Amino acid sequence: MPRGVKKSNLPQKTCAACGRPFTWRKKWEKVWDEVKYCSDKCRGAGGRS
Repeated sequence: MPRGVKKSNLPQKTCAACGRPFTWRKKWEKVWDEVKYCSDKCRGAGGRS
């Protein structure tokens, strides 16, 4: 029996810098409410696209 959740059922957000959708990652499990950017590159840009 498979465990976990299908990728299509994971929560999504839109990146504040590039505007692209990104999905939940295990490393963001405890801080998902605080995640705004999809990557380090976008975090460095800080919304200046």
